[in-house]
Amino acid sequence: MNRNIKLILGIFTLLVAISTSGCIDQTEENSSQDDAIVVAVSILPQQEFVDKIAGDRVNVVVLIPPGASPATHEPTAGQLRDVADARAYFTVGSGLPFENVWLEKIETVNEDMLIVDCSEGIQIIEMHEEEHEEEQNAEEGEAEAGHDHGGVDPHVWTSPMNAKIMVENTYLGLIEIDPDNSEFYLQNKKAYLKELDEADARIRDTLGEEGGSFMTYHPSWNYFATEYGLDMITIEEEGKEPSPRDMQRLIDEAEEKNIKVIFVQAQFSTQSAEAIASEIGGEVVTVDPLAKDYIDNLDIITEAFSHGITKE
Repeated sequence: MNRNIKLILGIFTLLVAISTSGCIDQTEENSSQDDAIVVAVSILPQQEFVDKIAGDRVNVVVLIPPGASPATHEPTAGQLRDVADARAYFTVGSGLPFENVWLEKIETVNEDMLIVDCSEGIQIIEMHEEEHEEEQNAEEGEAEAGHDHGGVDPHVWTSPMNAKIMVENTYLGLIEIDPDNSEFYLQNKKAYLKELDEADARIRDTLGEEGGSFMTYHPSWNYFATEYGLDMITIEEEGKEPSPRDMQRLIDEAEEKNIKVIFVQAQFSTQSAEAIASEIGGEVVTVDPLAKDYIDNLDIITEAFSHGITKE
């Protein structure tokens, strides 16, 4: 009996030891996660920028989630609670509508949070609205002339060369809030900049140097087009659907340039693009400038554009 009791006690002690060891390991893992610095970003591509530099030393709060539009998304109560714990907010900084509307309000949630403008050093492209039907009518004496509703193009990240500048600004923000890990961040940043250079080389190799034209619903690809010598023709301008006259102009231009692919993105209506594609015997192809896996997405986009660009 005594021998059996000792055996049972021994087994029980061993089980307790194993259980306790597991709890300690789990506690240490949770503690490591809890110790991670919290930062906020606006869009999913920026999450890759932070992750590539900081790894698991940082937890990233993305304020514009997958499928949401930077023009209409409103931060949730849960996102604002997360931002309250953030040490830094890495803004796109190029006139993104979400930031124009919400940045000041987000700052009031966490006044100690470092605000990093990731577009600092990037040449921002000015946008000017295409001449619409009311302006054309005005020239014909049928109505008053419209106004120029020009603004800035916020889609700076669509060029990998601009992404390199954004990564550099992100790195500078990270070492400001976490100087103890600056060497770790530096080495990771250098490795990721090399990946971006390699992505740029693949794009140039795929698209060539001949230039060409492509048509897209939303003007998301200005910086990409500028970087690689392409002409971007847009259907929607500054949130406005094309008028019937604009639609005919776009159909004529597509036929003149033998365009057979209209690029769209999931965050916007495809109705006008589908109507034009139907008229020209073309197709509508979805490409996403807001995908999280930035470099992988660049390869996907480049492959799609290589089939949708018409050479001059």
